Amino acid sequence: MTATRAAPRRILIIEGHPDPSRERLCHALAESYREGAREAGHDLRTLILGDLDIPLLGSRSDWEKPAAPPLQTWQDDLLWADHLVVVFPLWLGEAPAMLKAFLEQVLRPGFAFDPTRTASVGRLKGRSARLVVTMGMPGWFYVAWFGAHGLRSLRRNIFHFVGIRPVRMTLFGMVEGVSPARRRAWLDGMNRLGRLGQ
Repeated sequence: MTATRAAPRRILIIEGHPDPSRERLCHALAESYREGAREAGHDLRTLILGDLDIPLLGSRSDWEKPAAPPLQTWQDDLLWADHLVVVFPLWLGEAPAMLKAFLEQVLRPGFAFDPTRTASVGRLKGRSARLVVTMGMPGWFYVAWFGAHGLRSLRRNIFHFVGIRPVRMTLFGMVEGVSPARRRAWLDGMNRLGRLGQ
């Protein structure tokens, strides 16, 4: 079955694995998505977090300051995009600390939400996202037994908070020792999502 050609979108792909090695499954999944999106005519930008120097925030006053370079460039990428694809491994039930540090740096008050309102008004409305997550356990088990709490929190408490929705999730479980055929099927699926811009 051939994927329907989607209207061109501006897509920001965020590779959230702390290890920038191109041998990682996360990179292969992101690359397959990128190839499909490129072939379908979508506009693309990529941030590979393992290649970036992402400082940790140490105080509330630091967080409330306007972002300085290169953080402003990363914020510009978010403003440019109308769809985000965030690819990362599940570590201790949640996103790696590097991805969380990146989000804390770029989603500052005044940029991502209005801090003067009693109820937050997200300033990144009109954007959608897909979280692509690899894990050692079966994906269904993470959802059924653990409730996917780490990912649900990321979706609700961060992405929805700043106005990004819908946020869809694609889980790849039992990634250690996966067969070549199954890996190929995963990559083909990501290529189709890329073509669709989803």
